[in-house]
Amino acid sequence: MTPAHYTTDDCDLDAFIALVAQVTDPGDYPYAAGVEKGIVVYDTARLRPLLDDDVQRRAVMAELATAIHDGPGVVVLAGAFDDEQAVDAVTDAFRRIIAAEKQAGTAPGDHFAEAGANDRVWNALEKLAVEDPAAFARYYSNDMLALVSEAWLGPRYQVTSQVNQVNPGGKAQSPHRDYHLGFQSRESAEVYPAQAHHMSAALTLQGAVAHCDMPLESGPTLLLPHSQKYAPGYIAWHLPEFQDHARRRFVQLALKKGDAVFFNPALFHAAGENVSTDIQRLANLLQVSSAFGRAMETIDRERVVNAIYPALLEMKRRGASPETLGHAIAASAEGYAFPTNLDRDQPKGSDAPPAQSDLVSRALDEEWEPERLAKELSDYGTTRLSH
Repeated sequence: MTPAHYTTDDCDLDAFIALVAQVTDPGDYPYAAGVEKGIVVYDTARLRPLLDDDVQRRAVMAELATAIHDGPGVVVLAGAFDDEQAVDAVTDAFRRIIAAEKQAGTAPGDHFAEAGANDRVWNALEKLAVEDPAAFARYYSNDMLALVSEAWLGPRYQVTSQVNQVNPGGKAQSPHRDYHLGFQSRESAEVYPAQAHHMSAALTLQGAVAHCDMPLESGPTLLLPHSQKYAPGYIAWHLPEFQDHARRRFVQLALKKGDAVFFNPALFHAAGENVSTDIQRLANLLQVSSAFGRAMETIDRERVVNAIYPALLEMKRRGASPETLGHAIAASAEGYAFPTNLDRDQPKGSDAPPAQSDLVSRALDEEWEPERLAKELSDYGTTRLSH
């Protein structure tokens, strides 16, 4: 029986080892060009002629979704971005942005890796649109991105993008899972019920587009096929023994410029170490979100909190318990840290930035005056704006 909540007690290394030892059967993927190191590889030149036929398009999408969910959890789309000039124009724009942020002293750090080893651009989607609108339009009109995103998430998905440039000598990231629960601490992830762990991976598609040729020495993404199927994995990836096994079993595929790898965000993975002397390995990391990962109504939660805070403060002074106050905070303040401006509101390691509700809880704990909370909430909201 599935436990109500996953904890470290549910993390069985032997079961994990057996799971990731599975062999990917090429016969399960008739549209693929083959299987390499357990990863399903597609030749997009062979896929594109099929996409004009609705029946075949749906069949291809079904196969992609099966590979990402029930199979190895990762696919490579060789030649996904076949417009080389468009890729180069976007690469140039990304590098201008990196240089400008360094010059301005606002260059962000990496997460899951040593600070300063790599060059990051948060919110690269919006920054690219401002820097070079034509290149943006040409690049994001890509059919393969649309195909795999719809295959996993359905229509009306939302694309976000973060650039990672791993420079010569840049070290590998630590093994991890990704957004949503992969961005939580182990302690935070244990609070979420088991069904939230199962659901989390279905809300996002993780991807990386190669903006240069990536031979193995440049450190393309380290991947652990089939690891997305390990149910308590959002807890397990934090544990040293699971990280050690992931490092031993990780595989890498060399990529060509324009290739793309897409994978289940629950897959154990990490950016690889760049042991080359002259390759600036630049990838456009895509976090594509389900349309259903959003609330039904737009609510000005800052306005709500400012309105009710004096009443909460009075309740506390009259002896209301922290649990009672916490219920009111949960019903009023934004309890999730994302989306945010990761340039100004960066995660620390695998920990998410504070949410609005954390700020309100602190205000009550320290009994701030309402005017102070109003200013802090305003500043918090400004920090999260994209510009």
